[in-house]
Amino acid sequence: MPTSPKEQRFLASLQKDILEFFELNDYRSYSINQIHKAFAIRDRKTKELYADLVQKLVIENRLIRQSDGNYRFDNESFQIEGRVDHVNARFAFVIPDDGSKDVWVATADLMNAKDGDRVRVQARRPSEKKKNDRPEGEVIEILERKSFEIVGVIQVTPHYSFLIPDSKKIYEDIYIPKTETLQANHLDKVIVEVTRWGTPGKKAEGRVIKILGKAGENETEMHSILAEFGLPYEFPEMVELAAEAISTEISKEEIKKRKDLRKILSFTIDPKDAKDFDDAISYQKLANGNTEIGVHIADVSHYVKPGSILDQEAFRRATSVYLVDRVVPMLPEKLSNGLCSLRPHEDKLTFSTLLEFDPNSIIVKEWFGRTVIHSDRRFAYEEAQVLIENEGEEIDAYEPVIKDLNRIAKKLRDHRFKHGSVNFETVEVKFELDENGTPLAVFPRERKDAHKLIEEFMLMANKKVAEYVHELKKTEPRNTMVYRVHEAPDPEKLRVFSAFAKKFGYQVSTEPKQVSQSFNALMENVEGKAEEHVLQSLAVRTMSKARYSTDAIGHFGLAFPFYSHFTSPIRRYPDVMTHRLLQLYLDKGASPERAPLEIQCKHCSDREKLAADAERASVKYKQVEYMSLHEPQVFDGIITGVTEFGIFVEIGETSCEGLVRMVDLNDDYYDLDKENYRIVGKSNGRVFSFGDAVKVKVRDTNLAKRTIDLELIGMKSGGDRFGNNRIRRREGRPANVIPRGKDRRNNIGRKRR
Repeated sequence: MPTSPKEQRFLASLQKDILEFFELNDYRSYSINQIHKAFAIRDRKTKELYADLVQKLVIENRLIRQSDGNYRFDNESFQIEGRVDHVNARFAFVIPDDGSKDVWVATADLMNAKDGDRVRVQARRPSEKKKNDRPEGEVIEILERKSFEIVGVIQVTPHYSFLIPDSKKIYEDIYIPKTETLQANHLDKVIVEVTRWGTPGKKAEGRVIKILGKAGENETEMHSILAEFGLPYEFPEMVELAAEAISTEISKEEIKKRKDLRKILSFTIDPKDAKDFDDAISYQKLANGNTEIGVHIADVSHYVKPGSILDQEAFRRATSVYLVDRVVPMLPEKLSNGLCSLRPHEDKLTFSTLLEFDPNSIIVKEWFGRTVIHSDRRFAYEEAQVLIENEGEEIDAYEPVIKDLNRIAKKLRDHRFKHGSVNFETVEVKFELDENGTPLAVFPRERKDAHKLIEEFMLMANKKVAEYVHELKKTEPRNTMVYRVHEAPDPEKLRVFSAFAKKFGYQVSTEPKQVSQSFNALMENVEGKAEEHVLQSLAVRTMSKARYSTDAIGHFGLAFPFYSHFTSPIRRYPDVMTHRLLQLYLDKGASPERAPLEIQCKHCSDREKLAADAERASVKYKQVEYMSLHEPQVFDGIITGVTEFGIFVEIGETSCEGLVRMVDLNDDYYDLDKENYRIVGKSNGRVFSFGDAVKVKVRDTNLAKRTIDLELIGMKSGGDRFGNNRIRRREGRPANVIPRGKDRRNNIGRKRR
C-alpha cells in the first residue's frame, strides 16, 4: 500500500478516472477485462492495480458488482458532506452543506461522529417501495470536529472519573484518568478537552481544562451554557485595549462630512432595562405638509474598520447573545454601551434613512447617508405606551409626535399584511430574578403599540436600504448586497400542517400564492380559542428559517422582495456589512465579489442559530429552576407534542414545557397515532391529542439536564380522571403499542425536529 502523500494522490486520481468512466457509461456494465481495454492497460501489475481500485469502489458503494461478475455505476448511491444532528440515541440526521434533503444515519453507522461534526456520508436514495423519501447512509469520514471541548458534570470515583455531558445530543460519557481531573470535586461543572475520541467498544477519553463551579449555581450554569455552545464570555485583552484606544471626541472635520441633524427632534424608545441604544427616531413636519421620519442607527462601521482586531472579533462572534440574566455583547462595552449607544443629550455619529411621508402615509422621498444626531430624550416602551393610550388632556409635549408616529406605523403595518406579510406573534417569556439569579416569577413578554411602532419603522428602513442597493444597477449581475432572506414553507410540511388544521375545522391553502393570506386568516380565526396556541406553534414550525445571503430571493414572512438588516450593527455583524456596502455604493464604488461575502453570510447565519440555541437553553434552565420551587402545585396546560415516549405539555401561566412519560400513564397501554397527533388507550379508548387542555403537577425536575417531568392529573374539562376523551376501539391488536412499565429515554430534543 502507498505511504507517501504523492502515491495517495496518484491512486485517488486513478480511482476518480475509473468512477467517471462508469458514470459516463451508466447505461451498461463492464467486466474487468473490458475495463482494462478501455484504459489501454496491458501489463499485469497495472491490471491488478485497476482491479483493486474497482473492488474498492464496490466496497465504497460507488459501483455495483452484478451476479454475472460485471460492474456498473451505482445510480442510487451518492456522497454528501454535512453536519450531524444527533436527534436521539438511536439515529441522527446529516444536514448537507448544499441544502439538499437530510440523510438518515443509524448511530451505529456514525463512525463515532458527534452532534455538530462535519462528515462525509455514503448515502443511498430510497427505493420506490418506501413511503419515506429521505435517503439513508453511513458516515465514511469525519471531516471536522465541532469542538474538542465538552461541558458537563464530573463524577469522581476513587480510581477514575467520567463526564456526563450537558448536551442532550451527546449520549456517551467521557472517561477521565485520575491524574487529569484538575482536582475537580464530585458533581462539579467542568470543561473537558477530548484527547482521544471513542471507538467501537471503547469510550472517548479526556482531561479537565476548566472547573466552572458547583452544578446548580446560577453563575456556574450560565457559564456552562456559554461553554456548551462554544460562546465566549469575555473579550481578549488585545480587543479591549483596541476599544479603549478609540477617541471619544467627534471632530469638526468628521461632522462636516455628514448631514447635521442635531437640531431635528430625535429620541429613542427601548426596554426600560436597556443599556445600549442602537436606533433612534427623528420627526419633523415639512413646509409642504409632509412628515419626514428618520431612522438613525449607530455608525459602528466608523469605529470598527475592516480587518482590524475589533472587526475580527466582531465577525468571530457575529452576534450578541442574550441569556436570561446577561448579555454577551458582540462589541466591547466602550463601543456597545458608550460610543455607539445613542444616549440622550449627546452628539452621536449615525447612519440614517430619511423617509418623507405624504398625508396618506405613503413614502414619496427617501435619503440614505452618514449623519450626526443629538437625541433629545429616552423613552421606555411603557412610557411611550402611556402617551399612545392617553385620551384625555395632553400629558407630555411629545404626545402628539408619538401618536402621529403610531398612526403612520399602523398604516405601514396594515399595508404590509394586505400585501402578504404573515402575522405571527410568538410568545417570549420574561423572568423576575433576585440578586442571586433565582427566578421569582416568569411571565409572557407583552408586545403593545409602542413596540410595534419601533418595529414597523425598523422594518421599513431595512426594506428601503435593500431596495435602494438592488435598484442602483439595473442590469445583471446586480450590486453585491447582504440580504436577510426567508424561503416559503416546505411543501410537505405545509401539506401536513394543512391536514392537521383541517381536523380543527380550518382551511389552510397549500397554493404558493395563497399561503400567507391563508395563514393570516387562520391566526385571525383562532384568536382567543382553545386551539390558538397549538395551531400558532405548529404554523411557526412549518415556516423556514430566515438567514443571510447575497442572493436576493426575498423574505416570505414579510412579503418583501428585497430586505436587509441595517438597524442593529451593535449586536449583529451582517448589519455592519450592510453599512459598509451601502457607503461603498453611495461613494460610487465598484461592487465587490459575492463569493467571500456569501461565506461570511453563512458564518453569521450559523452563529445566529448557535446564539438562539444558547438563549433557549438559558430560558429552559430558569424555567426548570422556577418549577422546581413549585412542585406541589397543580397547573393548567396544553399538550404541545405527542411521541412514542410521552406527551409534552406547556403550562399556560409560565410557558414552561415538561414531559408526561408514557411509562407513567399506568391506567392502560397507549398507541401513538402519529398521523393524527395523538395517543390512544388500547382498552379504554382514551385519547390525548395535540392541543388538549390538561391539568398537570410537577413530578421531578433535573436542572443539569434542564428537563421537567410532569404527572397528568386530568383533563381540564373535568369528568373522570382523564375527562371523557374516548374513542370506540376497533377489534384487533393496534399498532405501536407502548407496553406499560417499559421505560423510554427522556429526549426532549427529538420533539423539536
